[in-house]
Amino acid sequence: MAQKPTIPKGTRDFSPVEVSKRNYIFSTIKSQFQKFGFQPIETPSFENSDTLMGKYGEEGDRLIFKILNSGDFLKKVNDDAFAEKNSQAITPQISEKALRYDLTVPFARYVVQHQNDIEFPFKRYQIQPVWRADRPQKGRFREFYQCDADVVGSDSLWQEVEFVQLYDAVFTALGLEGVTIKINNRKILSGFAEVIGESDKLIDFTVALDKLDKIGEEGVIKEMQAKGISAEAIKTITPIFSLTGDFSTKIEGLKAILNSSEEGKKGIEELEFIQRAIEAMPLKTAKLDLDVTLARGLNYYTGAIFEVAAPKNVKMGSIGGGGRYDDLTGIFGLKNMSGVGISFGLDRIYLVLEELGLFPASAEANTQIIFINFGEKEALYVMKAVRELRNQNVAAEMYPDAAKMKKQMNHANKRNIPFVVLAGTKEMEEETFTLKNMVSGEQSTVTLEEMLNTIK
Repeated sequence: MAQKPTIPKGTRDFSPVEVSKRNYIFSTIKSQFQKFGFQPIETPSFENSDTLMGKYGEEGDRLIFKILNSGDFLKKVNDDAFAEKNSQAITPQISEKALRYDLTVPFARYVVQHQNDIEFPFKRYQIQPVWRADRPQKGRFREFYQCDADVVGSDSLWQEVEFVQLYDAVFTALGLEGVTIKINNRKILSGFAEVIGESDKLIDFTVALDKLDKIGEEGVIKEMQAKGISAEAIKTITPIFSLTGDFSTKIEGLKAILNSSEEGKKGIEELEFIQRAIEAMPLKTAKLDLDVTLARGLNYYTGAIFEVAAPKNVKMGSIGGGGRYDDLTGIFGLKNMSGVGISFGLDRIYLVLEELGLFPASAEANTQIIFINFGEKEALYVMKAVRELRNQNVAAEMYPDAAKMKKQMNHANKRNIPFVVLAGTKEMEEETFTLKNMVSGEQSTVTLEEMLNTIK
């Protein structure tokens, strides 16, 4: 007996309904990207290994899927390395390419490689799958889509303002009202570390601070102490734990805390600029909130940091994030190319829309009408109607076999097709059709034009 086929761990099959719903999210986001002037690009699913390796840290390098060289890939392997079974020494000799780990590094490579053809500032969006050799678990896959939008070649804070508006536009278009766009600034975090005299422990300080909502103030203080941050320094910074109120109130609190930090003051100025712009152009359904504990992407973000939280009635992690980076392309030799970008968490957005019942009926791409097949003559009669309906952008089909009526009707039910058409000798003589609404059960005799009007 043949073994039942399976798929690799950490990958998924998507049903027609799931693909249709995912495509609804893709098309909604793409539509907003284009309205905001972003242009689409695509990069290969695999890159040269040296493009990817060393760009994500030791942990990231370990999670990159390597591709074996074609042909006799062991032929060039060093005998000593082979004898020692040293995989780290052998891998570069048998693999020169790898599946992309994210869309950011390939984008940086693209900008550097095509810099003479690109008009800067360059606004690009990219929706493609990425691969990570991670340990599969709930909500974490080895193959998944990323959805990024970036602007490179501009230092203007108007780009940050536009990204806040873009998030608002996308989630409003998806019907997902009440999301919170959290914002912080790397300069604020640097200012905190500067004020307490622990600039050399910026990463340790912010990693602990970032856990405030999970482990509470006491837990954060314990973690900071464990990292060698003095009790006096921690006491100096404790006012940040009680920063509450609206955006403006928190800004005033920050001014008092960061009064002695020039870097911190710059961060406050940038946040105030964004706040003033959004106040002058209010968001439709999202809320902009200042979160001074937000510290994602600290290794590469240099200015604004974004994170989007789902509506409060949904238990879900962030559904988007991003920030400002000053040297994206520096890893490939093109210095001083500032940029800012955001991403959308497609899988999480899907789960939120599903939980809240926000997918419209049209998101499930489906045949709108199916014609029953009674035999060769009847089939030719209804196929002419099928062709005309398709010409009018109606998804129509005919059951391919002249099977029993019950079987054909069950087929329509199982596929949730809303309309079924029957046409026998009587209908052919009168040039009409019997149209049945599968939801209400109502049945009527109609002309082709009347059928088209009813369906549309």
